Amino acid sequence: MAKKHRITLTEEELVSALQRHDKIGAEALYDMYSAALYGVIVRIVNDTSTAEDVLQETFVKIWHSAASYSAEKGRLFTWIVNIARNLAIDKIRSKDFRNQFKNQELENNVGYIDQNNSTVYKPELLGVKDLINTLRPEQKSVLDLIYFKGYTHTEAADELGMPLGTIKTRLRMAIQQLRKHFN
Repeated sequence: MAKKHRITLTEEELVSALQRHDKIGAEALYDMYSAALYGVIVRIVNDTSTAEDVLQETFVKIWHSAASYSAEKGRLFTWIVNIARNLAIDKIRSKDFRNQFKNQELENNVGYIDQNNSTVYKPELLGVKDLINTLRPEQKSVLDLIYFKGYTHTEAADELGMPLGTIKTRLRMAIQQLRKHFN
């Protein structure tokens, strides 16, 4: 069986191919970004099967809304990560998702717990862990709750026992600090 060659395009070529709905754009998008997007999604939903479904929804949404992407507003990677993150958060907030784990038998829960404990997410492979480790601890805790665990600003404030304004300030400062690595 022949090894499949991974497709890589420049950001401009990829955006152009996606906006034209060229097959090569979909293939390159998957080859270049599926691992990173899956990592973000599985960290939020904490279930591999659900993460795979959300990843598929992410690619479909990117495909259908590629025409709305604008390079002036930000990088393609930031845009697609936000789509993945928002879909993952929508999924865990959905009533169906919350209810799917309420009525399982004990045997199914043991398998579910074992499966989730073996989930391997390695942000260090993406360099995310190194970047986040450059932040101060109070910034890291806020960033973790909001971006990786899907908390709203208000929920993070309640969880950490801080005023909402402090949460928003620490999050803004963390994002500004992380941006310095990309500019």
